[in-house]
Amino acid sequence: MALFAGIDLHSNNGYYGIVDSTGKRVFSKRLPNKLPEIIERLEPFKSELEAVAVEATYNWYWLVDGLMDLGYPMRLANPAAMGQYDGLKHADDENDAFFVAELLRLGILPQGYIYPKEERPVRDLLRRRMLLVKQRTTHILSFQSLLTRQTSGHMSGSHIKQLEASDVAGLLGEEHLALAGETNIALIRFLTQRILQMEGAVKKRIQLKPEYELLLTVPGIGTILGSTIMLETGPIDRFAKVGDYTSYCRCAKARRTSNGKKKGDNNRKNGNRYLSWAYVEAAHHAMRFLPEAKSFYQRKAAQTKVCVATKALASKLSKACYFIMRDQVPFDKTKMFG
Repeated sequence: MALFAGIDLHSNNGYYGIVDSTGKRVFSKRLPNKLPEIIERLEPFKSELEAVAVEATYNWYWLVDGLMDLGYPMRLANPAAMGQYDGLKHADDENDAFFVAELLRLGILPQGYIYPKEERPVRDLLRRRMLLVKQRTTHILSFQSLLTRQTSGHMSGSHIKQLEASDVAGLLGEEHLALAGETNIALIRFLTQRILQMEGAVKKRIQLKPEYELLLTVPGIGTILGSTIMLETGPIDRFAKVGDYTSYCRCAKARRTSNGKKKGDNNRKNGNRYLSWAYVEAAHHAMRFLPEAKSFYQRKAAQTKVCVATKALASKLSKACYFIMRDQVPFDKTKMFG
């Protein structure tokens, strides 16, 4: 008889529930996050297991990879798309595990994409690069604020990146202010060094696949951003429509309206935050290299806000990249801007 397993995974343990094709519960157990023990407990059911679903928590890699290597048919459940009955009086780990198993048995489990294990390390390295870029920007803005507050002067981010810690004393004078500024500059230089090191490692390890090479025809997208988009997107055919991809990139509105009035916001964090960041970065660069992009941004900024205008341009870029990847065509600014 076919069996279906659901796993409610936590940081140090997981609850495992298995049901048969009629929905009868045949196994229920909380197990520590130790792969040998998990394999031992699941082994008696392996030959009959049609699928094993685990919630896409932050720590699913080791479990999914370990079981897949042994031939278990793994599925990644999307918890954001699963909604239990709101009037449920009691819910715990056991019920959550069997809820996942039941959705799997019925064939209605919302699933996520299990990215290939061999490419995941480079993708995660690019995610760390993004984190360092954000931290460097924080220190650049902090130094700009310090300089403006004390001297009324202003210095561009590119100029700040070129400063040495020894240059700060001449700009700020007072020793405690100079120490604060020197700390910013030292961290900026260190982060820049690490970012460049990461970029070098990525370029040595991975190249854009043929179906993604045309991303480089988009103004504002270079090798690193192109690699980020490729590794975060995965196979483009898993997105049936351009709207699905734009939503996944967090470039679509998340709003509820009724009778023309706003009634609230939906979950704006559904989707891939790394793709969201990548397309916002691409938008900033596109404004420098493509006059049409800059004009579009300026019109939007005059009508709404700067952040909304940037996101609107990022949304247009995500749509353009979808068709570039799907149809294997180069970037055409007339199709994007008319």
